Amino acid sequence: MKTYLIGITGASGSIYAVRLVEELLKRDIKIFLTATSNGKAVMKHETGLEFNEWSNGLKKQYTNLIIEEIDNLFSPAASGSYKMDGTIIIPCSMGTLGEISCGITKNLLTRAADVALKEKRELIIVPRETPLNAIHLENMLKLSKMGVSIIPAMPGFYHKPEALSDVINFVVGKILDYLKIQNNLFEKWGN
Repeated sequence: MKTYLIGITGASGSIYAVRLVEELLKRDIKIFLTATSNGKAVMKHETGLEFNEWSNGLKKQYTNLIIEEIDNLFSPAASGSYKMDGTIIIPCSMGTLGEISCGITKNLLTRAADVALKEKRELIIVPRETPLNAIHLENMLKLSKMGVSIIPAMPGFYHKPEALSDVINFVVGKILDYLKIQNNLFEKWGN
């Protein structure tokens, strides 16, 4: 069974994380789920979803979901000896991105990213910030050179979205495509 840690930070765009987690769970992929305190606050503000209620509701439906506290460095996801396929940070704040690029591992999320880097596992970062300053760009370039996949929450419009869900599905579908997970969340170019 594929296994990923999904981390939610305080950047805008937590709806992308909600949709990604739901899609991965439906595909029997094991998920370690964690969120920063700001990630939880932004989720509540933007979506009306309270993180603990949402995640515990999913836990009742899916046995492949493990909810982790952000400070639990005893989580299996914090260890390189625990076999995971990777870590996805969606949305990723510029603060978290900066910490990862500098090797600062102060919580489970940044530790899991550090483990992904050192173990050469998949690390996907979905930044959600605009405009970007030189520090943001330098941090993304540094991580990209280390093999990190930077997939910004930049929806395309060639599939002619008609609703906000179409825009969300485009970004989540791109992430699933990158993970080589079959999906029909948006119409691919040329289809």
